[in-house]
Amino acid sequence: MVDRFAEAINTIKNNEYIGREECTVYSTNLIRRFLDILKENGYIEGYEEFSERYAKKLRIKLSKRINNIGVIKPRYSIKNSQIIDFEQRYIPSKDFGLLVISSPEGLTTNRSARERGVGGKLIAYVY
Repeated sequence: MVDRFAEAINTIKNNEYIGREECTVYSTNLIRRFLDILKENGYIEGYEEFSERYAKKLRIKLSKRINNIGVIKPRYSIKNSQIIDFEQRYIPSKDFGLLVISSPEGLTTNRSARERGVGGKLIAYVY
């Protein structure tokens, strides 16, 4: 079994670390929604989808603003009251970075989940 999401995050992390301007990953709905969140918060410049033979892929334009990015496994189920505890665990300081949470309303960040009072499953972190 291949975890395409973890593979995409690792590809972004490695390409960002070595200073490349863009990278290519496989396209899934989860990855596209995650990239939308990164784009809204300024961590990437954008992405575009293209087909390579039989597979859909994404070309991501990196902005060199990611210090660290990673997948959270196992995907912990958290309540709204527990978000602060996991922020302290995965993010180095307050308001510096994001936790991405899969809530019943779709993918969201830790800030918007606290505002709306929803919980969910932890997916990834970025700062």
